[in-house]
Amino acid sequence: MALMLAQRGHRVHVRERRPDPRDAAPERGRSINLALSARGLTALSQVGVLERLGAVMISMPGRMLHDEQQQLEFLPYGQGEREVNYSVSRSQLNRVLIEAAAAHPAIELTFHQRCVDLDVPSGTLQLRDEQSGQLLREPTELLLGADGAGSSVRHALVRRGLSRSRDVPLPHDYKELTIPPSQGGFALEPHALHIWPRGGFMLIALPNADRSFTATLFLPRQGEFSFERLQAANAPRAFFERQFADAAGLIPDLAEQFSLHPQSQLGTIECQGWQAAGRVLLLGDAAHAVVPFHGQGLNCGFEDCVVLDRLLAHGDCSAALSAFEGERQPNTTALAEMALENYLEMRDGVRSPQFAPRKALQSALERAFPGRFIPRYSMVTFHAEISYAEAQRRGRQQELILDRLTAEFPGELDSGVLSDPALTCARDLLAKAGL
Repeated sequence: MALMLAQRGHRVHVRERRPDPRDAAPERGRSINLALSARGLTALSQVGVLERLGAVMISMPGRMLHDEQQQLEFLPYGQGEREVNYSVSRSQLNRVLIEAAAAHPAIELTFHQRCVDLDVPSGTLQLRDEQSGQLLREPTELLLGADGAGSSVRHALVRRGLSRSRDVPLPHDYKELTIPPSQGGFALEPHALHIWPRGGFMLIALPNADRSFTATLFLPRQGEFSFERLQAANAPRAFFERQFADAAGLIPDLAEQFSLHPQSQLGTIECQGWQAAGRVLLLGDAAHAVVPFHGQGLNCGFEDCVVLDRLLAHGDCSAALSAFEGERQPNTTALAEMALENYLEMRDGVRSPQFAPRKALQSALERAFPGRFIPRYSMVTFHAEISYAEAQRRGRQQELILDRLTAEFPGELDSGVLSDPALTCARDLLAKAGL
């Protein structure tokens, strides 16, 4: 966002609580690798940094499923060359963006400064230097709170009755582990998002440029299969060997990593009132944090920047902030719902015998009716021109069409080939749904 504002001739001050990542070691154990797709790529291209990421982005055209018998099944995300996710480490992406911002003469970066409070009418920000303890006051013309799910700016607005916010926790936590390179190469197929779906929980792994994988275990906090059952020193290794045997063999220091890396929480932020006084605005996770199961938190935040930049181009800042919330909130609400639904699909739905045939039928419909039938995952992930809310609306209509076709033409689900009667039925259903 700072780069976009600077491109429009504004002077921008970025105040960050953490240390400068160019000088500090990256955080370990809580990053959840990032999956870049169309919406994020569009934003990065707009600020001219996409090419710099080329060397550290790894293409993932599909999911690699690992079953309990260590059998593998690759499921492509889509049908075209553009329908690809890209794995990128959070620390490398942060570094590229910060280096680009630091090189821009209109952007000033200051680290180790924590937001303590703000005075909304004047736009004055109160900060504390984390190294000296000194309290600072800084006036602003426009204050963008892009300070994450635990946003201090959002808390300040809520305290003053200017916003309402609710944190909806997921009863599942996560723990991050590293799968190291094997004999100098990738231990798993690098061009895939690996998933070990086990019904009520799952393990995933995304590739890194250094040939390692960042693996993340998503598990309930309590219950038969839960983090509370993995407290004993030998419990994590035994659990992995039972549930994820092929992954367990790839992490020699699993017990040590499990002990050292934090158990972190997940949740959704529901917020009403993203802006105040026409000069303060919440952006990204500060306004609408979602669970990570659609790979869209990053992409949605970057799309926020694209939308806000477009609205600010008209020159009326107060109107832009109001219009931003009105335009984005229906879309971020839709994304939050779809992200939770995708968790169920990733950990459980992909295990169904009907999952792959139903995906094949979706692909057949997409080929038969290009532009009219697009699988919801593809709309969300690969079609930045389709809003999240529209993808959700169309996705619901398409699920009804799939239900109808599989009920009336069960052979289509088995073969993935549409007969003439099925095509005629699908055409009529699409027309009735306004697709």
